[in-house]
Amino acid sequence: MLNLQKAEFLTSIADLNKVPGDGLPQIVFSGKSNVGKSSVINRVLQRKNFARVGESPGKTTHINFFRIDGKAYFVDLPGYGYAKVPKSEKERWGKLMEAYFARPEWISLGILIVDARHKPTENDVTMAKYFQASERPFLVVANKLDKLKKSELAPNMALIRQTLALDEATKLIPFSAEKGTGRDELVREIFAAAGE
Repeated sequence: MLNLQKAEFLTSIADLNKVPGDGLPQIVFSGKSNVGKSSVINRVLQRKNFARVGESPGKTTHINFFRIDGKAYFVDLPGYGYAKVPKSEKERWGKLMEAYFARPEWISLGILIVDARHKPTENDVTMAKYFQASERPFLVVANKLDKLKKSELAPNMALIRQTLALDEATKLIPFSAEKGTGRDELVREIFAAAGE
């Protein structure tokens, strides 16, 4: 089995020629800047500060690769949608994403992280379309579940599913990086994508 405890930061790239060429499965994490992407990755790995949690959102402007147990990569795509990022940075982000998604064979599993409390943003919708167009396995994690009332769960999940135009086959996992809710289900999907 994939040992999630054996995780190491490998590289941070802005040039896709530097994507590791060893053919290992790539589990790709994406989400807007303040959605808790690093916290979700840390929760999956059960490591406190493994994926850097930025003081200010929008810090990750490169694609970060973490090698997991020598058998797979967690690929942390740059966060998006942060207002204070200059236009040139946003354009660079867009070009980097287009170039990465132009190679769908790299993606073993796409994981889009959204905020369980809110309707997905326009950028979330764009990101979902990138994953859907790649025709690779893809799921959505609705983080910050611990901040929802029980009565809000079903309507919020329905709104996320509708806004992102998710078909019935696409998993939507209610998740709390804080409490660990949803971790087991997400880990099962990651293991399956990594061929474990």
